Amino acid sequence: MADSSESFHMATSPSRFSRRGELTSSPGRDLPPFEDESEGLLGEGTLPGEEDEGDGEELIGDAMERDYRAIPELDRYEVEGLDLDEELSELSPGARAAAEDAMRRRDREQGGRLRRGLLYDSEDEDEERPARRRRLAERAAEGTGADDEEMIESIENLEDMKGHSVREWVVMAAPRLEIYHRFKNFLRTHVDESGHNVFKEKISDMCKENKESLVVNYEDLAAREHVLAYFLPEAPTEMLKIFDEAAKEVVLAMYPKYDRIAQEIHVRICNLPLVEELRSLRQLHLNQLIRTSGVVTCCTGVLPQLGMVKYNCNKCNFILGPFFQSQNQEVKPGSCPECQSFGPFDINMELTVYQNYQRITIQESPGKIAAGRLPRSKDAILLADLVDQCKPGDEIELTGIYNNNYDGSLNMANGFPVFATVIMANHIARRDNKVAVAELTDEDIKAIVALSKDERIGERIFASVGPSIYGHEDIKRGLALALFGGEPKNPGGKHKVRGDLNVLLCGDPGTAKSQFLKYVEKVASRAVFTTGQGASAVGLTAYVQRHPVTREWTLEAGALVLADRGVCLIDEFDKMNDADRTSIHEAMEQQSISISKAGIVTSLQARCTIIAAANPIGGRYDPSLTFSENVDLTEPIVSRFDILCVVRDTVDPVQDEMLARFVVGSHIKHHPSNKEGGMAGLEEVVLPNTTDVPPIPQELLRKYIMYSKERVRPKLNQMDQDKVARIYSDLRKESMATGSIPITVRHIESMIRMAEAHARMHLRDYVVEDDVNMAIRVMLESFIDTQKFSVMRSMRKTFARYLAFRKDNNELLLFILKQLVSEQVAYQRNRYGAQQDTIEIPEKDLVDKARQISIHNLSAFYDSEAFRSNKFSHDMKKKLILQQF
Repeated sequence: MADSSESFHMATSPSRFSRRGELTSSPGRDLPPFEDESEGLLGEGTLPGEEDEGDGEELIGDAMERDYRAIPELDRYEVEGLDLDEELSELSPGARAAAEDAMRRRDREQGGRLRRGLLYDSEDEDEERPARRRRLAERAAEGTGADDEEMIESIENLEDMKGHSVREWVVMAAPRLEIYHRFKNFLRTHVDESGHNVFKEKISDMCKENKESLVVNYEDLAAREHVLAYFLPEAPTEMLKIFDEAAKEVVLAMYPKYDRIAQEIHVRICNLPLVEELRSLRQLHLNQLIRTSGVVTCCTGVLPQLGMVKYNCNKCNFILGPFFQSQNQEVKPGSCPECQSFGPFDINMELTVYQNYQRITIQESPGKIAAGRLPRSKDAILLADLVDQCKPGDEIELTGIYNNNYDGSLNMANGFPVFATVIMANHIARRDNKVAVAELTDEDIKAIVALSKDERIGERIFASVGPSIYGHEDIKRGLALALFGGEPKNPGGKHKVRGDLNVLLCGDPGTAKSQFLKYVEKVASRAVFTTGQGASAVGLTAYVQRHPVTREWTLEAGALVLADRGVCLIDEFDKMNDADRTSIHEAMEQQSISISKAGIVTSLQARCTIIAAANPIGGRYDPSLTFSENVDLTEPIVSRFDILCVVRDTVDPVQDEMLARFVVGSHIKHHPSNKEGGMAGLEEVVLPNTTDVPPIPQELLRKYIMYSKERVRPKLNQMDQDKVARIYSDLRKESMATGSIPITVRHIESMIRMAEAHARMHLRDYVVEDDVNMAIRVMLESFIDTQKFSVMRSMRKTFARYLAFRKDNNELLLFILKQLVSEQVAYQRNRYGAQQDTIEIPEKDLVDKARQISIHNLSAFYDSEAFRSNKFSHDMKKKLILQQF
């Protein structure tokens, strides 16, 4: 029994058991005292395994090192069980290495179809994986040595997640280390097309400004490291944490003492390819990186948030912590490790680390909301250096992580678990016109420049405003100038002069005023539409309210602030209360809104064009009264409008018939079931709407306006100042005499703004004489239309040479001829009590009137389309001009 047991021990581990057996029987070993030494170490009936249960030998003692001393006669292996092949034993070390290389090559050829990294090959480590050896060599050179993370074997095949989800995979040690090193390598080595190191310059700029945000373009990351770009939107919280650590190491390698200025470096991701609308955010997007856009409507103050907190134990004054706080729940200690008490614990103010916290609300941009839908809004949390990057009224693009948090108030209301959602902001970009212009393609810009070379581009743009509305050329001209706008000026940052044109449409009902506003809403890049009855003073400007969560006063933006750098359209302007209307005085001239409510004293930007529509007192415009008597608006607000368009619904049988034909033709043309074949005959009906110039397609017109507002900055160097001064003095004289709307210095600025807008319309860099003449003509038409009917005719004669600018001779002659017809009709009604079917005008009367405006040849007018379409005919024998009714 003893023999077989001994042979068993020798066969399993001859060295260990032989040496242990020798040591146990060695007289030099200090044995533990036994009560009965006569029985020896093992009793007769004791099995080898039972020595553990009783008093055994002490394995760890003072002389334990002697167990491992060399004893050649005992350090041996038995021959049985060893594979001793004579052929292999004859191989030399060099031949053995050659054979192993051959086998590795064979394995690689057979496994070539497998993905790299699935086959383990020691040669990969030597040849294809120099990165790890280089890192170890760098650390050895720096004298730091390999840390615990370096001992983790990094993996090459990062995209093979072995059945894990992305979030589970990226938090594991080996993938995390590989992501860390790949991103660090990306920051160090990424170059642009010209070979410049991108992030070296970015980090240098960041450190010069003492910032802690490093912006990384997602497109660059996807081009270089597509696996990281795939992981990032799926597990953004974990990935950005790794990115921050890698970026911090790269920054500290360049600037070793920078951690004294910024404790953390935050990687900000910009240009994420997919832009989500706030309306389309769903459960699918939870915990993912998203990019969305909207207007900031509400903004809290910057608050301190607990980042890393330490507690004092009140009983033993032991400092507990640090506890790192998460966004969703408060982390508290359970018991004191020193005295085992369960509290109370106080926050240690000196050792606790805070971070900046701000909460904003973004709302869908006004132009992107479908009709009849309420705008959706979403809260976003800004941390660290993202705070105060935007203010109410700014249009921003927000990249962040779409998170959910448990909201007790929602469950009280709904009765089942409902989660509130919030966006943890990662990157904020303020949008302005530059972003809009960036959307234009090279083909668009080429088409815009080609269009600007058209000689009649001004007339084409005027004709393209509201193409489905008949007539009203003066309104279309005013709206076109307002859409292009003048140039704002702020010399030395002291005195700001606005560049936006304000337009007031006033007149009889049914003259398409609201339709014009709706048209502008579709064409302008950023437009907010409100009505006077539904708009209060705070709704137009800004209002202060308590935040439901923080209970502090917050500022929310109104319509004019939301329309910053855009257009604010106010319908039913006369229905507003006087108190509400006075609130927009400052916004119309200074283009800012000052707030002093609930301890908040601030000023918001409202750099927008205001286009308002109003009805006269009693519903219809009375031409025998002045403008101020017709409209219930105060002088301060009327003087702030650059262009006043008075729309009168006059009875003219010929014009009324053409308008009716146009409306019916338009309805037939745009009927949904109308076939393409029936379109040809209708074009003739629609064409008489405006002049004979072809209109511009609406999409191209929108891009043209966008391009010109961003790229063209017209200067006033070549402007005729004497002409403007002369016309201003003449207008002042007339306004004092007639008692109509007062002419103020604002009207000089209005003329300059209109001249700049007309120059911008032609993509000109300088304001030329044509632009000044057009501005004077629009200003005079606006002024004369507001006069009493009795004064209007004499004033038209006074300013005839200005009003005739850029008007076709035929247009002027047609206007004169219509005046003669209306005088004849009035005479017949007074004389005979009725109007005849045919009106006869002596040709001599028209010739005399034409001579006064220096037109001597009327033959072209008699042959023109305008003469015939208004049902005029010329009898050469009788020298009469006839009009049929």
